[in-house]
Amino acid sequence: MKRELELVIQPEDIFNKERIYKSATNKLKVSPEDIKAVIPVKKSLDARGRDPVYRLQVRAYINESPQETNPEINYKPVKTDKKILIVGSGPAGLFAALQLIELGIKPVIIERGKDVQSRRRDLREIQQFHRVNADSNYCFGEGGAGTYSDGKLYTRATKRGDVNRILNIFVQHGAPEDILVDSHPHIGSNKLPGVIKEIRETILKNGGEIAFESRLTDFIIEKNVVKGIVVNEQKELNADGIILATGHSARDIYELLYKKNRRLEAKPFAMGVRIEHPQSLINEIQYHTKNKHKNLPAAPYNLSCQVDHRGIYSFCMCPGGFIIPAATAPGEIVINGMSLSRRDSPFANSGFVVTVDEKDWQDIEAAEVFKGLELQKQFEKKCFELAGHTQSAPAQRVTDFAKGKHSQTLPSTSYIPGLTSSSLHEELPDYISKYLKEALYIFNSKMRGYITEEAIIVAAESRTSSPIRIPRNNETFMHIDTEGLFPAGEGAGYAGGIISAAIDGENCGKAAASYLAGK
Repeated sequence: MKRELELVIQPEDIFNKERIYKSATNKLKVSPEDIKAVIPVKKSLDARGRDPVYRLQVRAYINESPQETNPEINYKPVKTDKKILIVGSGPAGLFAALQLIELGIKPVIIERGKDVQSRRRDLREIQQFHRVNADSNYCFGEGGAGTYSDGKLYTRATKRGDVNRILNIFVQHGAPEDILVDSHPHIGSNKLPGVIKEIRETILKNGGEIAFESRLTDFIIEKNVVKGIVVNEQKELNADGIILATGHSARDIYELLYKKNRRLEAKPFAMGVRIEHPQSLINEIQYHTKNKHKNLPAAPYNLSCQVDHRGIYSFCMCPGGFIIPAATAPGEIVINGMSLSRRDSPFANSGFVVTVDEKDWQDIEAAEVFKGLELQKQFEKKCFELAGHTQSAPAQRVTDFAKGKHSQTLPSTSYIPGLTSSSLHEELPDYISKYLKEALYIFNSKMRGYITEEAIIVAAESRTSSPIRIPRNNETFMHIDTEGLFPAGEGAGYAGGIISAAIDGENCGKAAASYLAGK
């Protein structure tokens, strides 16, 4: 007999298999000899009470042995002349390719950036020398933006596809098995590149192709049917269909589609700052003690509120993490957060953002669909100017921001390019500054000590999601007026993280296969 139950486990016992086994025995009120196995299914941390505990969902096998299952997918070399072009090798593009191989269709990936190992040199250039490579950076390159900006695998998009399937594919390619159990799985930017490399090897070994430093510069469209693309303004590539998985920062793709008279839609998004605290302070607030148990992780948080019908919320919170420069072109400052697998940095950072929509960009001089994007660009350019035309991002102590006072000094930070003290309470747009300030006091009422001299805000956190959606048919996943073109992932406006993008990539892979079958 198989029973599923929840166990409450103290932090000191979470890695003690004997204590977990005994806890299951006691709860089931059976003889220890009757339980043949206790297998963890889901692990979450509950810090709502005075003393944090783990809640462990387990599957107990009583008088029967667990069935051994092998969730690995047996990929086989494709043997078809038909191929699908995939533009972009982030999670949407890579998982679309894996799905196509499962379905026996050849994927051909083109990626404007470099392979995952070569990207490191360009990340060092922006971190240490303030030089931005417009095709290879924290957003562009093999693995996409998530590879070097944290590797969080948590998603609420459970209705779009099988989250466990995506996690198992990651494990099959070298990710730790903990991600199958943790309620908020995380790989880390030190381990995810190796996983991405293994996925690449699976694609190549089974007949797929990948070309790096290959930027899409034109579409070949005939009678509203996409026939192929032009790469690097020279090479034409024909295809039976195209999955467009270019990420939320590939602004040139939106402009290219617009020039081709392909329909686009402006959409709300969020902008603001990244807020950084000492991790020890966040631990103390969340765990109600200065002496965190070694088996408790660096404490996360998740905050949100509504002020005047406008949402303000924490975003991409990185416990034990770092703030990183995520610009994709010279002349702008964009920041993001990341953490390594151990999450042992002395800093905690999170996006701290405000929703923006058409009322905020109505006076922008641009085509209607590009007004939100232009607002985003102006914000990033202004931050670059505040930083003296460097990547030393504008920053302010949280207490000074709340009081409307310039910071004479700034505390230490995880942000390697350095900080420039700026009066962000004056320099940020009013629709951001006003609501961030009000939200600070609300957040401080939820986490006493959130407003502190030790915390800073850093700008600009502006790439929370795409300001443009590439509209598609809900059933075919095809662009609404371009046959054979399948917009996918964050850049198309249909995902918000690694897992949801991977699921969307799989869905577009299946849709592209169905399209080929009907041709």
